[in-house]
Amino acid sequence: MRLTEVPNAARMLAIGLIGALLAMLVGLPMPFLIGALSSVGAYSAWRTQLGRPAATFPTSLRMLFVAVIGVMIGASFTADLLARLPQVWPSMLAMVVFVVAALLMGFALFRQVGGFDRPTSFYCAMPGGLIEAVSLGEAAGGDVKRLTLQHFARVVMVVVLVPLLYLYWSGEAVGSAGGQSFEAGPWGALDVVELLVLAAAGIWLGPKLRLPAAHLVGPLLLSAGLHAAGLLSVSSPAWLLATAQLIVGTGLGTSFAGAQLSDLGRAFALALVYVGAVLAMGYGFALVLLQITPFDFDTLFVSFAPGGVTEMGLIALSLGISPVIVTVHHVFRIGLTVAIAALTVGRV
Repeated sequence: MRLTEVPNAARMLAIGLIGALLAMLVGLPMPFLIGALSSVGAYSAWRTQLGRPAATFPTSLRMLFVAVIGVMIGASFTADLLARLPQVWPSMLAMVVFVVAALLMGFALFRQVGGFDRPTSFYCAMPGGLIEAVSLGEAAGGDVKRLTLQHFARVVMVVVLVPLLYLYWSGEAVGSAGGQSFEAGPWGALDVVELLVLAAAGIWLGPKLRLPAAHLVGPLLLSAGLHAAGLLSVSSPAWLLATAQLIVGTGLGTSFAGAQLSDLGRAFALALVYVGAVLAMGYGFALVLLQITPFDFDTLFVSFAPGGVTEMGLIALSLGISPVIVTVHHVFRIGLTVAIAALTVGRV
């Protein structure tokens, strides 16, 4: 992050923090994520309506905390969890059916209800891979503006709805660390230093290995390897998780910059229907898989939610759900979705 970006970053984080505190006041789950997203999103849209320059947030700062989230997920990796990973194959097979069903349902929704052209409808229906969906959709002749806005709306709706649903059926409002269970013990300054060093090393390693979601998966694999081997044991402080929520929420909020209110309203209405339908599908898949896999319902449900890898990993951390199992499912889901979509370019 350049020195000239510091004042703007501080302003956006202050707006996000105000939203987080208000969300805490009214008892919303994950207030640092949902509150920051809401306040910064409203501010970004307001600037657009006034004709002012679009609100921005430093990509480098967001990527650093994406990497920190990856390290925290990796820190939950244990030998016991490693032994359970081969047992994910039934849910991986189910994921193939889930992705195809979500694509077909979404295509019908965006084509018939949204009135989008065929390429735009199909690539809007991808249940994952925001950047890839926009790139592939553009290559196929789709509307880039609609694709971008619709996928941002999808991610935002998942981030908001999953914690609210968790609140509904558990009766507990999870906060910045309310569901966190990965903290191994009292943390110290050395733990924070180790987290940041692993994050920086993972940011370098991920792209070198051409990993999917490299800035998250690189630090995750590095951290998981060191923790599973017993070479490192890092305690993740609760305030760092809250900070990660704040930064991810603020970054998502700035995605509303440049969009007109009418476009936002339409995109979010369609996203609500799409995400609601896909979450209902995920609920059904989770109930079935609960009978044949060793994973609990919450882990399975979050694993089938159509959000981004980073956001779903962060939600899993915050809800006290196994973040490694969730991340494995989401990396597979997004990779599968992108592969299927890539094969259809020029054929939709």
